[in-house]
Amino acid sequence: MITSKKWLTAGALCVAAMGAQAQVNQVRVWAAACANCHGTMGKAEPGMESLAGKDKDELLQKMLDFKTGKKPATIMHQLSKGYTDEQLAQISAYFSALKK
Repeated sequence: MITSKKWLTAGALCVAAMGAQAQVNQVRVWAAACANCHGTMGKAEPGMESLAGKDKDELLQKMLDFKTGKKPATIMHQLSKGYTDEQLAQISAYFSALKK
């Protein structure tokens, strides 16, 4: 027999899983904006930097440096300012998890 407490626990787990999936989907949406220059799934054409499989801490530091103006750029300094530091960390983690 399934008690109401077990149903509540199962329901909470389901809601948490849906929330986690929604977060993953949101990060993919943010990362999709990078495809114009850095290629689909972070695999760039020659002449641009690929992001797939790069160290997440290095990626994050680069993006933060663009955001603060520490690292010169043609457009990245503008794009990076559109994200919070936490969003940039999530984008960095996303690209670092992709295969080169």
